[in-house]
Amino acid sequence: MDKRSAGVIGATSFVGTCLLARLLESDWQVTAFTRRSTEMFTQERRPAVSWRQINVRSSISDGEKIADWFFLAPVWTLPEHFDWLTAQGVRRIVVLSSTSALTKNHSADSSERTLAHQLAEGETQLITWATRQNVDWTILRPTLIYGLGHDRNIMEIVRFIHKFGFFPLAGKASGLRQPVYVADVASACQAVLFSGLAVNRIYNIAGGETLAYHDMVEKIFIAMGRTPRLLHLPEWLIRVGVKMVRILPRFQHITMGMINRMNQDLVFDYSAAIRDFGYAPGSFQLTEKDLY
Repeated sequence: MDKRSAGVIGATSFVGTCLLARLLESDWQVTAFTRRSTEMFTQERRPAVSWRQINVRSSISDGEKIADWFFLAPVWTLPEHFDWLTAQGVRRIVVLSSTSALTKNHSADSSERTLAHQLAEGETQLITWATRQNVDWTILRPTLIYGLGHDRNIMEIVRFIHKFGFFPLAGKASGLRQPVYVADVASACQAVLFSGLAVNRIYNIAGGETLAYHDMVEKIFIAMGRTPRLLHLPEWLIRVGVKMVRILPRFQHITMGMINRMNQDLVFDYSAAIRDFGYAPGSFQLTEKDLY
């Protein structure tokens, strides 16, 4: 029997690397696309993976059409690939978005509102295009993704703890979180292709544990082998500190929205994902490979 095949755009991304490994373990034939040079990847000698540098002006030969696709690059970049994907023979596509489309649309920070708008617009354009081309689609919106030392969320906290030995929190920092492990996101991406119920739907996917922000930071300390040192400060003082440190290029990514959300619940119901494609996320656990 022929191997199942898929195209992956964003194969070198955080989630893409993990998904690629899962597809190979399941004996899939993968055509992996990246904007980077493919020389370093083709040297890996994995015959089940064909690496290609993506070019929206080129197409795969007629004998190599691919029906199933994963799009793991930023969703707002997807429209520039519509014509190209159509030429490749796409019939089914799984797209990774983010719950930030819902949580940051009213942020105090303009850059975060822009991000939420880009996510929502990318999703809308996908649905419009896919409907017109009779392409089945699924959008996955994960919560805070972590793992393997490559995420932008947990690793920021880890680096701060390494540098200063403590972590500042706004007020009680009681906002609830559902961190989701990168392998669980990759598993969800693969699982939806085998579910007839997951067609033309949007799913929020989260981690299997709900915990307060301050508890999440405490667990990071413990995973690092350190005694938790949480410095609870008034929110107004944290805001003053953020304004000061944002002068430095290293900290310009820190926003007031991040501070506000420490006390906001960011919790999502993922029962539909459990029902439709057997989604089964794990609890918030960090190992050494997730911290460095």
